[in-house]
Amino acid sequence: MRFHDLTAPQIRQVPRDRVVLVAPIAACEQHSTHLPVFTDTLLVTAVAEGAEQRAANEILLLPTLWFGASHHHLRFGGTLSASVDTHIDMLCELVTPLLDDGFLRVLILNGHGGNIDTMQTALRRLQPKYLDRTLTAASYWDLAQQELAALAEGTRKVMGHACEFETSMVMALRPELVRKDQIRNDLETTDPSLRGLYIAEDMRQRTDHGAVGYCELASPEKGRKMIAAAAERVVEVIRALLKRRLPK
Repeated sequence: MRFHDLTAPQIRQVPRDRVVLVAPIAACEQHSTHLPVFTDTLLVTAVAEGAEQRAANEILLLPTLWFGASHHHLRFGGTLSASVDTHIDMLCELVTPLLDDGFLRVLILNGHGGNIDTMQTALRRLQPKYLDRTLTAASYWDLAQQELAALAEGTRKVMGHACEFETSMVMALRPELVRKDQIRNDLETTDPSLRGLYIAEDMRQRTDHGAVGYCELASPEKGRKMIAAAAERVVEVIRALLKRRLPK
């Protein structure tokens, strides 16, 4: 079920105890020289809609919140961004009316790396008020990490930025938006001795032209498989959440 396609009386009839409220969140930001700035929103929306199509009676899908926490991309231009504190507030405000309306299980489905900290902090802020609810959040690439890694040809097996994964998926969804003549790998150089260390850097400090990964290996066929794999994993998680006992 898609929240934005229903009337208010229809939403009132949705059984609160038999659905997971799925809230996709993303960003509008630079994606190197070859992908559109709406990439994250296109991709998480496709994954979320793919999951809803596979489990329509178990998912109540919200429209995608495209405004993300993207200050670390601002120096490249082509980026709209909420501050970290503002984005935390936005996520709390997004789901609070629905929790107050009786929905019991929430999955914030993320499509942008800069939102990871904000979505987790938002849920930590909400959880003490809603002790009897299941409040969850995940990036779709983390849920489907093994499945996506198996499809990647490059040595980087985790999501980057404007990378093999994202470029393949945009090729599958909106090929006319991919500037194929601009596709160039952009690889981070990380000192192995610093593994596990968080370094506060923006994308200009990390990369040459705003990408991270092997975008030259992208293909639409691979992209279709990646979207399907991620959607199927979301459905698997939804069904597991519905079986999981609510907290007390």
